[in-house]
Amino acid sequence: MADDREILRELWEGKIPVCFQLAQEEVYTVGQPDPFFLLVPRLSYFPLVTDKVLRYMVMYIEPDSHGEMWLEYDGQPLKWHYPIGLLFDLYGNQNELPWKLTVHFKNFPEEELLHCLGKEAVESHFMSVVKEADALKHRGQAINSMQKKDHKALWTGLMNDKFDQFWSVNKKLMENSGEDAFKSVPFRIYQVDKIPIQKLFKPVDDNGEFLTLNSLLKSALPDLVESGEISNYRVITQGIEPPLETPVSWMSEHLSYPDNFLHMILVSRTEIES
Repeated sequence: MADDREILRELWEGKIPVCFQLAQEEVYTVGQPDPFFLLVPRLSYFPLVTDKVLRYMVMYIEPDSHGEMWLEYDGQPLKWHYPIGLLFDLYGNQNELPWKLTVHFKNFPEEELLHCLGKEAVESHFMSVVKEADALKHRGQAINSMQKKDHKALWTGLMNDKFDQFWSVNKKLMENSGEDAFKSVPFRIYQVDKIPIQKLFKPVDDNGEFLTLNSLLKSALPDLVESGEISNYRVITQGIEPPLETPVSWMSEHLSYPDNFLHMILVSRTEIES
């Protein structure tokens, strides 16, 4: 079970400063509205934290003619069902803060984004991913042994930014010893403009040795590793670059997002240096 609460709490309290600006072509009033600034939790989702942005921006658009609000960064529509920290690690830049996002109410990019009809849609997506993660870790036994009130406490803990409430339930999903040891580690590896990579990965070898991030990369990205090109990339998760010798089991317990997945970004070193 994840037992280093300092690390868990520090990740939980991570925030990103965001500047929301209404798309110029959608401004209906005279004059461009001032940007709206928020500190948003890395571990949350945009639909859970943008109510104030929505209420502010609708005052400046054409009444009764707008559609669903969606966000874009530098021409890239942002998937609301990705955690905010994942989106920032994938598209943002630590050296350019606050993160400047454009707010849209028209021309919804149907081919790139899912519709989000409310926080219930976020909850449904979140819980389905949690269940998928537990199916990989515990064959679904941990999540299925919980009561409905536990599922609700997990969700409301995330939605209301309550660390203790969330972890009072999530610790059961992070049991990783004895019969409850992780069977596989839930992870996804992302690159811009590529489909995320997800494979089965056992965190312990046949000799009972814990496998490392380097082992995971060899399993998930064999072509890059065998060609030596993997040295041209950095692996980022939760805004940090874990050493390649870090045990994946430890990463899964301590660096997973609330949906219980390790979301890792493969970033070209040349992109970072530029």
